[in-house]
Amino acid sequence: MSETLELCPMDRSAAYAFIDKHHRHLGAPKRTGYKFAIGLERGGVLIGCAVVGKPQSRMRRGTYPYLAEVTRLCTDGTPHASSKLYAACWRAVRAMGFRALGTYTLETESGVSLRAAGYRLLYTTKGGTWNRRSRPRLDVCTGPKQFWLIGTELELARSPETG
Repeated sequence: MSETLELCPMDRSAAYAFIDKHHRHLGAPKRTGYKFAIGLERGGVLIGCAVVGKPQSRMRRGTYPYLAEVTRLCTDGTPHASSKLYAACWRAVRAMGFRALGTYTLETESGVSLRAAGYRLLYTTKGGTWNRRSRPRLDVCTGPKQFWLIGTELELARSPETG
């Protein structure tokens, strides 16, 4: 019999340490507008966490005040862990008064955990660099990203790239 997955409170430093150690292609978020983190344990051992913050896109931060974003989600690969964390994040932000929760994944990721938690794929970005002369960035993942959303902010269905 397998042990159940249990949500647990988590502070930012513990979440970032877990992400730095276990995330497949990114480390802990650098500039996120951090709001909270949720941990997930199996048998008292931390197997995953999610970090929720303000939207990464400056345009979205100013336009959609009731939108939050899962800025990182990381697990050890335990089945159903990601969907449990995505669902918990949605319940938490709704309780805080947010109306929608979004997140980005790589185009190569299936999104099965997001679909299981009730999110819907809205669009795929063109990708590209965030690096600008006025705000230098170290590019890690510059390929196309998929934007997923759960909630009632339906006007977010339009891509900021396509208008």
